[in-house]
Amino acid sequence: MSDIQVQTSDHVMVITLNRAHKKNAITDAMYGDFADALKRAAEDGDIHVALINADGPDFCAGNDIGMFVDTVAAGADISQSNTSPFLKAISTFPKPLVAAVRGKAIGIGTTMLLHCDLVYVADDAALRLPFIDLGLVPEAGSARLMPARIGHARAFALFAFGEAMSGAEAAALGLANAAVPADQVNEKALSAAHALAKKPPAAIAATKALMRDAGAIAASIASERDAFIAQLASPEASAAFAAFAARRKG
Repeated sequence: MSDIQVQTSDHVMVITLNRAHKKNAITDAMYGDFADALKRAAEDGDIHVALINADGPDFCAGNDIGMFVDTVAAGADISQSNTSPFLKAISTFPKPLVAAVRGKAIGIGTTMLLHCDLVYVADDAALRLPFIDLGLVPEAGSARLMPARIGHARAFALFAFGEAMSGAEAAALGLANAAVPADQVNEKALSAAHALAKKPPAAIAATKALMRDAGAIAASIASERDAFIAQLASPEASAAFAAFAARRKG
């Protein structure tokens, strides 16, 4: 069974992260499948909206750190992985994109939400951006999008300290539309997705395009990629990944 599940009904594509036993940490293969699903949704005229959710109690624990450990150990080029197609697919997705977030949303589990048009979170969800603690830098255009959304000071604190933010706090800051009890998140997001699917699709896509500076977002993602690759080879990241590898073997 794939770790990315896709179902389509009533003009809504539901993309589900299906690796609950690993808190839905995203592997390279998952990035590829995720990108393919978004591309299909973008190109299929019968699909008006895409919804991202997750199986199990957690939304997404971020990148599978083992992927980075293995990449560094093999001396491979992370830019040749499926992360680039995924980031292009989600950052340029032309239709409404909705997210349903419960439990942990770490790293890309939070930064991908900046590309979503509607976000519903559990009030007790935990969103965290631990890039700096891993010796890395933010990704997915978040170095630009996060300050634009919540201001420089708050965004810098989230990146620098890597402390968890609750779903209720995320909603208060404008990172989510609403925080609701965990058992209501999926229903709330799905209801919103179906409501959007009934809107005139060309008009809503045009509105989304007008609201986003595609060139600036693409430039930010490219700059972050270069800095991320540089940091991935740094002593700081090597130490963080070595500690992770030791825990994984223990």
